[in-house]
Amino acid sequence: MKTSILLTVAVCLLFLAGNVRSQEITGKNTALLQGSATVISTPDLYELTSKWVSEYNPLNPGKNMMVIKAANNSVELGASGNLSFITNKSSAVIDNEKSWKMVVGRDVIVPVMNAENPFLQEIEKQGVSPASFARIFNSPEKQDWGTLVAKGQNSAIHLYLVGDESIKTSVAKFLQLTQIPLNGIIIGTKDEVVSAVQNDPYAIGFCKFSDILITDKQGMAENIRLLPIDKNGNGTLDYMEDIYSDANAFFRGLWIGKYPKTLYSNIFVVSTMPPTNETELAFLSWVLTDGQKYMNSSGFCELADSESLSQLEKINTAVISVAALNDTLHTGFILLVLAVFLALNLIIGAVVRSYRKRENVIPDLSVQPQSFTEEAVILPHGLYFDKSHTWAFMEKDGNVSIGIDDFLQHITGPVTCVEMKNPGMKFKKGDPLFSIIQSGKQLSMYAPVSGAIVKQNEALAADPGFINSSPYSEGWVYRIKPSNWDREIRFLDMAEKYKRWIDNEFSRVKDFLAATLKPESLEYSHVVMQDGGLLKDGVLADFGPEVWEDFQTNFLDYYK
Repeated sequence: MKTSILLTVAVCLLFLAGNVRSQEITGKNTALLQGSATVISTPDLYELTSKWVSEYNPLNPGKNMMVIKAANNSVELGASGNLSFITNKSSAVIDNEKSWKMVVGRDVIVPVMNAENPFLQEIEKQGVSPASFARIFNSPEKQDWGTLVAKGQNSAIHLYLVGDESIKTSVAKFLQLTQIPLNGIIIGTKDEVVSAVQNDPYAIGFCKFSDILITDKQGMAENIRLLPIDKNGNGTLDYMEDIYSDANAFFRGLWIGKYPKTLYSNIFVVSTMPPTNETELAFLSWVLTDGQKYMNSSGFCELADSESLSQLEKINTAVISVAALNDTLHTGFILLVLAVFLALNLIIGAVVRSYRKRENVIPDLSVQPQSFTEEAVILPHGLYFDKSHTWAFMEKDGNVSIGIDDFLQHITGPVTCVEMKNPGMKFKKGDPLFSIIQSGKQLSMYAPVSGAIVKQNEALAADPGFINSSPYSEGWVYRIKPSNWDREIRFLDMAEKYKRWIDNEFSRVKDFLAATLKPESLEYSHVVMQDGGLLKDGVLADFGPEVWEDFQTNFLDYYK
């Protein structure tokens, strides 16, 4: 009886697949196919949003975007599902757990100093704590470099602040003051403040990060340096605070939460529901890629490259889903495939049941979560391993293959992208050589030996999963021409010795997770604790970029 019902369903699906092409899309689906869409912008983002729309429309005929300016900065989401661009100053919308939201940029305020400041090295080593900033702002008698550094003596600090009200409010919150005091502080335009700091070795200024960025180069204005912030106030710039060396490091530090939250606000696109309109999705994809370059000219900061990639993957998934939904021919094909699949499933199921009856096989329906143990690590003989979790193997032609070890691919889980250097590039042992990425989170891998890249594994571009399934064969990353092979392999380990070291790495990973994450947090539940504490296979996959950053520092940079 059950089989007859399923066969009837299959026949109905086949009939529906044959007739669906003649049906016209009506109602909501008609809206999805329209070639225009409207977005709403709060007044503080209207210039940026309008710029995006004006640049996007000529490049995308047939996908016209329009922008409406909201009455104030506190928009309310209606039932229409329109996209709205807001900052997290509209806390009611951002805090609403039922709303859909995605970060597309940031508004960032930074302290800056002159690159020729006589105390630059000491400041970059120890940073300046929020409490120290508050002292020099709140007390004119303490506005000297001796308040910040031991060698400052009586050299006066010249304080500059851009007169924008939003900047004043953010800086006051950062300093935990009700308002910015006027004594000893020079208020000016963004150009005046930047120019003053450029020409005054004893100056400190607060301005927007976009005010000091050089468009398209992601470098900073001449003679300007970011003034590092010692967030925890321990008198030294810890690795978790060291994000001020260049613009890219700073962007990434913003993404993973290393910068004081009072000094920046996120730019969100929000809606009552995830977007399904093809025109809206195409526009958001453009905003996350080509549209990022218009952030700076509008006074805002673009996302880190890895963060844009992570957000873009979400959008691309939605684009594919909506395209399939709206293509009636493709819909018919899907239904046809489903019908065929159902029919085949009936046939295969009957064969399997018959086989099990003959063999008296009772299937085990319990699925246990996979754990990762020392015994599971594969370490082939003949390969040389480096403590940065890479390997090297000399091929018959004298070139050397390079990749990551099995331990690391088990720790990270599925790799979604591999960033590789171009053939011909020369490098030394310990230089950054490639990056493995998982949904925007990444680890930088270092060269186990010196040489020059002869060939990159092009198969990884199409299927990065080879890194996980075959890290020592199909998952190789480079073929290189070694430049100091005989000497450098003395510092590498073969399988048996490396295995003993890997056993110790298991203990370090467990200690790292226990120290980094609060045991009572939901995140910690991803670490399988059985029989003394087993690691879940792909234990890093469910964690955010800040944990990956710490893993990079503690396990890959540690032995560099």
